[in-house]
This record gives sequence, structure tokens and C-alpha cells, in this order.
Amino acid sequence: MEIIISNSINTPIYEQIKEQIKSKIISNELKPNELLPSIRNLAKDLRCSVITTKNAYEELEREGYVKTIPSKGVYVNAINKNIAREEQLNKIEDLLDKAVNLAKINNITKKEINEIINILYEENK
Repeated sequence: MEIIISNSINTPIYEQIKEQIKSKIISNELKPNELLPSIRNLAKDLRCSVITTKNAYEELEREGYVKTIPSKGVYVNAINKNIAREEQLNKIEDLLDKAVNLAKINNITKKEINEIINILYEENK
């Protein structure tokens, strides 16, 4: 499982791990009942603390994306795709709201914002 950690952003490492795993679950890259790497192995692979990976898994479990089976491991939960999609749409809406506010403060037009979104959308296919 590929997870990319960035030390150059303000997002805590456990949050980066959690969001990337959550994204893989929502996109069905990780399937229901699939076994995730152990906390220790994931920490070793990412070169981070086991506490960090433990926090990421605990958050995912609290949000219902994974389940821990004692002595067996952490498994992907079957999730309601509509609820997960709505959650992601809310995050996108919040980010776009910030971008629009920043654009208005700097006299950037709606047309310019749409052009930027179109370019970014095409680049990230």
C-alpha cells in the first residue's frame, strides 16, 4: 500500500496517513475485509512512529472505515459509498469556499478561477 508522507505541509503525519487510506477505501482500491498492514509494519515502511500509525488507524476506526479484530489485525469495513462521497464533497466545498474568498480579496475573476480549476482537473487525470 503506497502512502506518501510530506513533512513540508502543516497536516500531521497521522492525518496524512488516515486521509490517504480513507481515499483508497472510498475509491475501492482497498476492498471490504481486506487486511491492512500492521501498525508496526506500516510505521516501519513509512519511517514514522508506531504511535503515529496507531493514531491513524484509531481515527479510521472511529470514523467507521476500518475495524480491529484483536490478535488478527485491522480490516477495511464495508462502507456506505453515498455517505463517504458526501463527506468528500463537503471537504471539496470547504476548500473551494476558501479559494473563492481568497480570489475575491485579490480581485481574481470567476472566469480565471474556472480556468484554473479546468487546468488542474485535466492535469490530474
